[in-house]
Amino acid sequence: MKLTVWTYEGPPHVGAMRVATGMRDLHYVLHAPQGDTYAELLFTMIERRDHRPPVTYTTFQARDLGADTANLFKQAAQDAYDRFQPQAIIVGASCTAELIQDDPGGMAETMGLPVPTIPLDLPSYQRKENFGADETFFQIVKTLVKPMERTKQVTANLIGPTALGFRHRDDIQEVTALLSDMGISVNVVAPMTSSPADIARMGAAHFNVLMYPETAESAARWMERELGQPYTKTVPIGVGATRDFIEEVATITGKDACLDTSRLRLPWYSKSVDSTYLTGKRVFLFGDGTHVLAAARIAQDEMGFEVVGMGCYNREMARSVRAKAREMGIEATITDDYLEVERVIEALQPEMILGTQMERHIGKRLGIPCAVISAPVHVQDFPARYSPQMGIEGANVIFDTWVHPLVMGLEEHLLHMFREDFEFHDAAGPSHHGGHAPSPTDAGGPAPQPAASPRGLSGEMKDGSVIWLADAEKELKKIPFFVRGKARRNTEVFATERGVAEISVDTLYEAKAHYAR
Repeated sequence: MKLTVWTYEGPPHVGAMRVATGMRDLHYVLHAPQGDTYAELLFTMIERRDHRPPVTYTTFQARDLGADTANLFKQAAQDAYDRFQPQAIIVGASCTAELIQDDPGGMAETMGLPVPTIPLDLPSYQRKENFGADETFFQIVKTLVKPMERTKQVTANLIGPTALGFRHRDDIQEVTALLSDMGISVNVVAPMTSSPADIARMGAAHFNVLMYPETAESAARWMERELGQPYTKTVPIGVGATRDFIEEVATITGKDACLDTSRLRLPWYSKSVDSTYLTGKRVFLFGDGTHVLAAARIAQDEMGFEVVGMGCYNREMARSVRAKAREMGIEATITDDYLEVERVIEALQPEMILGTQMERHIGKRLGIPCAVISAPVHVQDFPARYSPQMGIEGANVIFDTWVHPLVMGLEEHLLHMFREDFEFHDAAGPSHHGGHAPSPTDAGGPAPQPAASPRGLSGEMKDGSVIWLADAEKELKKIPFFVRGKARRNTEVFATERGVAEISVDTLYEAKAHYAR
């Protein structure tokens, strides 16, 4: 274990909590010390849920360790059943409680509760949150699902959506609409929105739509093996992937492929002269494996970007991400250390980052625009509006989310060009608000405002070879931020090749002239 300010994934019991919180009439009894209740804030504050997670904690304290903590667990489990009357109970231990080895699963099985009690074995010090969600859903399915006759109409189960998932609520609606257009109904959505009784009838569907492999692939494989239900391998994020998904569903069901693209607004832009502005933009991708793989395809094939780096934090998806990176001629970054991700981004100097909440912060520090494509996310990425990632409307949302940071860069560049103007300099504030003007100078004009360094590197060594003088840094920031990184790299290469240790304004313009030839 290591201490960190940020983390991409929590311990596996948080993954179990994501499954339980997304479901109805299921309760989670968690053997945990006082203080491990922090995870509730993730749902009530970040996801803005209107009810607390269905979790009962034993909340033992230090003084209880010398007594019988096992009885504390049994009493908590009994109280949870008496109070909430759930259809099923899952039981497990937090990372701290795992150390005292009370075996909550074994104890719950001996209590004789009148509902299914499902023990969870989640190794807190070897695995993480996504594994916890995947394993929890698998154990629930394995315990509750039974073979049964298929529905008369072709139906599908949508599996994988959980609480705290990135746009899962809206993706469910979009995929349901895609299937409906083909005459396919949804049997059960699980774990999100389902109850244990719903889980029990998943065997009636003809196939499963695996929406998020991180949280449901184990269950999908088990149902394919035990119930004869095939599952889709294509995640419909992006125009091309959505078309492939429809073709895959048609192959599984024997129905005609049907995709209504009348709502798709991306093609008109790709045919316009403005789209050439996006061609070749250097982007770096990072997040969970599912969304990074989808983003790589969209960035390269549908947006015309150049993917200069990609990676994921969940090692379960590392093989797929590495294979995609090799296909694109780049090296994958597989890590759960955000500082390592920051070092890679700083070295690559992309023009845009497609990442998580972590990369949003990294982008702010480095002056690189960032669009969020994956969990972990903060409250702003649980919008009240309809904002899916999957399907046709998802493609529209992704287009807006990715293009706007680049297009708005033009406006920012204009503001930089006029930064000495009385209305647009740094201390002026919004032009439609009053009271922001600084005291005028003796000459009657606005007080001079110091220009901030674009990345705060003035006077510092860069790669141990060259330093930027203050005047050169000031001149550099006049270049639009979306090409500033390339200008910086070219100038440093130019200076290094000529043995120049300090980059001045003259060096900057000599490099510009050199690369313009």
